Amino acid sequence: MDKEQFNHSFIFSPGHWYGEGKIILNMVEEELIFNTNWAVQNRDFSGKVGAAQEIQIQGLSDNMRNDLTFYDFQPKTFCVDMENPNIGRISGTGIYDDKSIAWEFRNNDMNFEGYETYALQPDGSYMMRGEYVTSDQFRTRIEAQIWHKAGEVSSSDEEPESEGEEEP
Repeated sequence: MDKEQFNHSFIFSPGHWYGEGKIILNMVEEELIFNTNWAVQNRDFSGKVGAAQEIQIQGLSDNMRNDLTFYDFQPKTFCVDMENPNIGRISGTGIYDDKSIAWEFRNNDMNFEGYETYALQPDGSYMMRGEYVTSDQFRTRIEAQIWHKAGEVSSSDEEPESEGEEEP
């Protein structure tokens, strides 16, 4: 892998991520608040990285789950498959640079397409934006922030910073 990938601990390194944000559906005027948990695995023998994403929308009893596989890592690009019970399995393409990671699903037989972008923040968290649309024009917009779960530090021995203890 290109050394620039190591600017990113999300997806490129195993770990657990927590996030929260809002989902905006074009059929409903209210914003739905959600929490998400990501479990990113080590690369397997073929270079694939598996990840499970659990999504809990406030007020709904059932969690949603997406299983993602990232593979064919090249300098600046990769491939991604996503599978869940609602859409089945869909394949897409991804890109990355030193400040962001993104992927999209387009032109498929499932009448489902969309994208997600993850912008790296100075504190190591990511601001996420995404949008998905189905053939019946049901549109979902997503805005969130994700970060390492408490106590986890990505690929270094540094302690997590506490709020209010920054040095000038």
